[in-house]
Amino acid sequence: MGGGPYTTKKEVFNKNLDLTRIKPYGDTMNDGKIQVSFTLPVNHNEKAIEAAKTLVEKMGLKDPEVAYHSELDKGFTFFVVYGKLMHTIDYTKIQVETVDVEVMSKEEINNYIKNNITRKVVVLGASTGSDAHTVGIDAIINMKGFAGHYGLESYEMISAFNLGSQVSNEDFIKKAIELKADVLLVSQTVTQKDIHVKNLTQLVDLLEAEGIRDNVILICGGARINNELAKELGYDAGFGPSTYAEIVASFFIREIIKRKLI
Repeated sequence: MGGGPYTTKKEVFNKNLDLTRIKPYGDTMNDGKIQVSFTLPVNHNEKAIEAAKTLVEKMGLKDPEVAYHSELDKGFTFFVVYGKLMHTIDYTKIQVETVDVEVMSKEEINNYIKNNITRKVVVLGASTGSDAHTVGIDAIINMKGFAGHYGLESYEMISAFNLGSQVSNEDFIKKAIELKADVLLVSQTVTQKDIHVKNLTQLVDLLEAEGIRDNVILICGGARINNELAKELGYDAGFGPSTYAEIVASFFIREIIKRKLI
């Protein structure tokens, strides 16, 4: 953000890092400088610009400056606004539930399955419900994987099946029963109006109704998925962005042994 709207006057403040009073970092420690973008349902004019600045001030940003504004359509204006956030958080008190797993290599995973499960692990994945995005599930399952991390299809001791996108929960379960799947991977990208929560919850309910929930390792993933949410919805684990096949596999092969699903 150097050279931006904040460099016009010299600011004097404590530049030492204090984890009990964390603020956003822009150019200098503790300067609190951030950028926000949003759309207001008003016409594109000077009044709209002032409204955007006023709104940002109410969000707790000092000295807001509208860096960009544009008419999206009649009655809708898009803004990019800079400002200095005055609020802080105590980082030392933040607690997050994560998936605690020691990640194995592809070779280690194959050997672990050979030595402990003694048969191929059947994995079924899909983007379920109305979700048409497959980037996440493709990265985990497809042979080529993502960013140099090969997908589960390339693992000698894993039989992986990717059903793609917009798969109904009913069809997903039907295929899981047909394949006698050990692991179910569900990707959810569309999150408007919490549609991902509703769809993930329905899948758990249907699995329980079929009497097979306890017979599978159930995992979900996506841009707004974390382990805490997954556990609340009845899943065994939840993985967010930057998750690769070996991370997921390292979890579910150990979970299969733990749950005695061999």
